[in-house]
Amino acid sequence: MVGGSMIHADVRRRLEEEEEERLSPFAAKSGRSRGRLSAEAPSPMRTEFQRDRDRIIHCKAFRRLKHKTQVFIAPLGDHYVTRLTHTLEVAQVARSIARALNLNEDLAEAISLGHDLGHTPFGHVGEEVLNELCSRGFSHNEQSLRVVDCLERDGKGLNLTFEVREGILKHSKSREDILAAWNLPGTLEGQIVKLADSVAYINHDIEDALRAGILGRGDLPQSAVSVLGDTHSARINTMVCDIIDMSWSATGLVEGAAPVIAMSPSVLDAANMLREFLFQNVYEVQTARDETERARDVIRFLYSYFTANPIRLPDEYARSGDVERGVVDYIAGMTDNYALGLAKEHGLMTQKP
Repeated sequence: MVGGSMIHADVRRRLEEEEEERLSPFAAKSGRSRGRLSAEAPSPMRTEFQRDRDRIIHCKAFRRLKHKTQVFIAPLGDHYVTRLTHTLEVAQVARSIARALNLNEDLAEAISLGHDLGHTPFGHVGEEVLNELCSRGFSHNEQSLRVVDCLERDGKGLNLTFEVREGILKHSKSREDILAAWNLPGTLEGQIVKLADSVAYINHDIEDALRAGILGRGDLPQSAVSVLGDTHSARINTMVCDIIDMSWSATGLVEGAAPVIAMSPSVLDAANMLREFLFQNVYEVQTARDETERARDVIRFLYSYFTANPIRLPDEYARSGDVERGVVDYIAGMTDNYALGLAKEHGLMTQKP
């Protein structure tokens, strides 16, 4: 058994040495992590970022993502994107870019898998309503950090590394520009996830809107299509390849060049155009639909009900004594169907969207 433990520890050391030797000088190295909120002994066989990835995958909030809306609330078809499939697509895009740029693929993956853990039921509609109701406001990126720091493991949190926590907190973007320097993560891997999130949702939300009949293929702005491509795979390929090409200095292979994660002006303009097109023709249209109004009613009802009846909160959300905080944490963690069922159980008569 002692011999086995020594072998296991050697696995981790070898992985850390490989990072030092193989990765770009600008990559985040797991052996040089800024550490965890609470110090703990290292894993015998995994690097710190691999350990974070595994903790996220095995947590309850990650499993609930499979029943949370991305854009379309409780769609009838099996092929619409959920918050879980979106998360997996972000991880795939981020890993591809990180690998090509000789950066830390494990860190990019861990941030990707954790970036939406705090998202509400009913997609951004749920987030908007909670932000309106909560006295301290609400944003899913801050809630995602709260999930991994405070809510998982019966309030103990996952105790993730600083680099993963920062990437989760800072993955959000302004509406105007997906490459805006606002709230930029300190690691290049975190910056990759920030872009990979946009690459994933711009493209899969187009496909979902086509599937739902909200858009036709001819509706997409042709100036953007001419740059990015006229199919899902072509657009992703164009955007990913462009990010790699424009960020090549991050590999450390360009002498004297400062590391940067970037897109070319033409691809960035086209991506921003598609994103704004989705806001105007899909997201804002979707928020006016009947099922979206029912979702708003559900969130408002649950917030009002549990604020007035804190004794009904599960113990894990009541223990802090901060009623509003507990109510928001409880609602934000719900899946779409659980929120609908709970609202009906407590007196709100609502049809399933």
